[in-house]
Amino acid sequence: MGRDSGLQIDSVGGPKTLAGAVGFLLVGLAITGYGVYDYTQQSDAIDDAVEVDATVTEVGIESQSSSSTRGVNYEPQVRFTYQYDGETYEGTRLFPATTAPEYETESAARDAVREYEAGENVTAYVVPDDPDGAFLRAQRSDTPLTLAGIGGVLSLLGGVLTVKRYREP
Repeated sequence: MGRDSGLQIDSVGGPKTLAGAVGFLLVGLAITGYGVYDYTQQSDAIDDAVEVDATVTEVGIESQSSSSTRGVNYEPQVRFTYQYDGETYEGTRLFPATTAPEYETESAARDAVREYEAGENVTAYVVPDDPDGAFLRAQRSDTPLTLAGIGGVLSLLGGVLTVKRYREP
C-alpha cells in the first residue's frame, strides 16, 4: 500500500492519516448501530411473537476459531421445525436477536441447550411479519449490547484519533 493509504497503522498511535482515523470512527459507529438495532429488534420480536408448537430435530455445539486470544468460541445449535399459517418452517435461533451468543467453553454452550433433545416437542415464538425467524426463548440476549459496547469503544477511539489527525500540521 502506498504511504498515503489511510489503512497504515502506527504501532502506538493508531491510523497514520485522517482518512484512516475517520474510517476507524465509521466502523465503530456502524458496529454500535447494528448492536443497538439488533437489541431493539429482539425486544420488538418478543412483544409481537405468537406461540407455536415446534419439534426439535437436532441439537449440537459448533466450534469456531477466534481471532482473539481466547482461541475457540462455541455456539449452541438447535434446529427445529414448526408450522405457522399452514406452512412448515425450520428454525435455528435460540433467542430473537440475530447476533447469536457464543461461549468460551464447550460446557457453557452445552448448558445453554441442555433442555432440548431431538424429537422433543417445545414452544417456539414466531413474529407474524417474519415467520421464517422463529426462536425458542422469549428472552433478551445481551450479545447485541456487547456488540454495541465494543462499537462504542471503537467509535470513541476513532473520534479521538480523528481529532488528533485533524489537528496535525
